[in-house]
Amino acid sequence: MKLSDICELLLLAALWGGSFLFMRIAAPILGPVWLIEVRVLLAGLVLLPLLVRSGLLKEMGRHRLPLLIVGCLNSAIPFLCLAFASVSLPAGFTSILNGTAPLFGTIVAFIWLHESLTPTRMIGFVLGFIGVVVLVGWKAIETTPDILIAIGAALLAALMYAIAAPYIKKNLVGVSPLVVATGSQLGAAFAILPALPFTIPQQVPSARVVMSVLTLAIVSTAFAYILYFRLIQNVGSTKALTVTYLVPLFAMVWGAIVLQERVTSSMILGCGLVLLGTAIANDLFTTARQGHTKSGITNRQ
Repeated sequence: MKLSDICELLLLAALWGGSFLFMRIAAPILGPVWLIEVRVLLAGLVLLPLLVRSGLLKEMGRHRLPLLIVGCLNSAIPFLCLAFASVSLPAGFTSILNGTAPLFGTIVAFIWLHESLTPTRMIGFVLGFIGVVVLVGWKAIETTPDILIAIGAALLAALMYAIAAPYIKKNLVGVSPLVVATGSQLGAAFAILPALPFTIPQQVPSARVVMSVLTLAIVSTAFAYILYFRLIQNVGSTKALTVTYLVPLFAMVWGAIVLQERVTSSMILGCGLVLLGTAIANDLFTTARQGHTKSGITNRQ
């Protein structure tokens, strides 16, 4: 990965980590379905003028079917699954389950895209997942039928992310990230639309809730998805999915800064494992070693 790709990966993780703050404020008032609908619809509408100005509207029309599929796989279904799971599961537990996306992604990319599954990359993914577990903290939970269904929903969300990434890589090659981001968010909004009449909010949102939704839609969705789809095209689906490991790290940082949440030693250890696992999975040490070797050869010449 190039330095610019690493910077985009970190920025994306920071934006998606911040989304937990906004959802925590808005979800109890709007409900999961309406929050997600407003989130993806606003994100798509914000991006649409940029798309038109760039002359890419026809390109979005040509790829409308795969964009609708990406909207369902990468936004509508996983967002709804995680919202459903969060009703029964603690936030930390749900984050751990969501952190399995890169592990699912490794297997999906190996089967579908025939990407190499080296022992080094597997070690990186396992370390990253352990870091997520340590970071959010493991708590015992009673396994009732409702809990098991919620766990299944959260794992299904992670699987959807893992399937969406190589689908984008395979079916939207060369398509502008702006087209993918805009089309997928509008596609997700269209897919969720039929559920709205059955989940009407019972409260009028406050100004704080409205601002949270706007920030969530514009910053943590519209802009973030442009970065995400750029990363998929630049570094591949498997490496782009490692952002899932970094999201809890940034969520912890934002929680400490904005909500004054306590930072524990287990959080610090988890952060270290997350960063180490992500570095290994993205071949950063291998790249640095190769660069050092090439430099040494050049110097000797």
